[in-house]
Amino acid sequence: MDICARPRFGRLAATAVVLGAACMAPSGGTAAQERDAGGADWVVPRTPAGHPDLQGNWSNATVTPIQRPEGRDAAYTWEQVAEIEGRVRATVEEGYADSDPNREAPPVGGQFTGDPRFDAASGGTGGYNRFFIDAGELVAVFNGEPRTSLVVDPPNGRLPGLSDQGRERLAQRRRLRSRFGSFDNPENRPLAERCIMSFGSNAGPPMLPNYFYNNNYTIVQTPDHVLIMTEMVHDVRIIRLGEPKRLPAHIRPWMGDSWGRWEGDTLVVETTNLHPDQTLQGIPPSAEMKVTERFTRAGEHTINYEFTVEDPVMFTRPWRGEVPFNRLDGLVYEYACHEGNYALENVLRGARAEERRNRN
Repeated sequence: MDICARPRFGRLAATAVVLGAACMAPSGGTAAQERDAGGADWVVPRTPAGHPDLQGNWSNATVTPIQRPEGRDAAYTWEQVAEIEGRVRATVEEGYADSDPNREAPPVGGQFTGDPRFDAASGGTGGYNRFFIDAGELVAVFNGEPRTSLVVDPPNGRLPGLSDQGRERLAQRRRLRSRFGSFDNPENRPLAERCIMSFGSNAGPPMLPNYFYNNNYTIVQTPDHVLIMTEMVHDVRIIRLGEPKRLPAHIRPWMGDSWGRWEGDTLVVETTNLHPDQTLQGIPPSAEMKVTERFTRAGEHTINYEFTVEDPVMFTRPWRGEVPFNRLDGLVYEYACHEGNYALENVLRGARAEERRNRN
């Protein structure tokens, strides 16, 4: 698959890297996370139309997981935050340490995890080193509270259970996919590998961290549109403002049909008609799924991003999350993905060769 990533801005000079296919120059890393929302002297910047200015480059990279680990409270203490972020910084610094020039070559094979420490421990050569990884180094702080999960409702910070119909639909989907091998055809490969959509739910809605790299966004506003470009797989989501003129129910584009409106200083976006293959935490959406997002400038360096997922067909109840988006002190470059890349063709070619070998 395509390998395009970015170094962390400030740690390493901008470097052009070519890995088999043509990847564009890596982009800059995240700015320091703002710990306090707003401030007595801070004034919300506004567009010529008078609305809060959300424009610029932002990142939602964080070490806070989407779902809360069992047994945790809703918020960390600041002592716990210091301990967690200290461990992450130590790991990052270890990953940036100079390689031993006298080391032996790693063995062939092994498990790829994306973390060079674990790849080495598993006996694998790995696919990335720390230069390419920017999963986030800071706990998510929302309105001054360090969070243990991005999901805030249900109160346990975990996704609600599937409905009976949701479980049956998921089982049907799995039975259908089990009829094919994972390398039988290009349609069976993941959307991100085919450069159709971002890894995870990075492009959204809802827009969630991918916990690996490229958690960066560019927001552009006009009087009647808001555009959000996601660095991962360079998706551009177009949000129309005004009275919704919804697409017919049978038209379900990638990232859905998004319409926005201003409620005071908050941009509210409602999205329906999500594509059935655009899963959320592994769950395919039904035709009734709706995602409501709220964007509010909370400070010079922060957007408070809130979302609610409603899908009465798949889930037993709606669920809600809150994610801080932090100002990115750097540029967002093209994630070139498969353009000029032969990886997918070669993946399938390799699978056919393996099948011929096994028949013999």
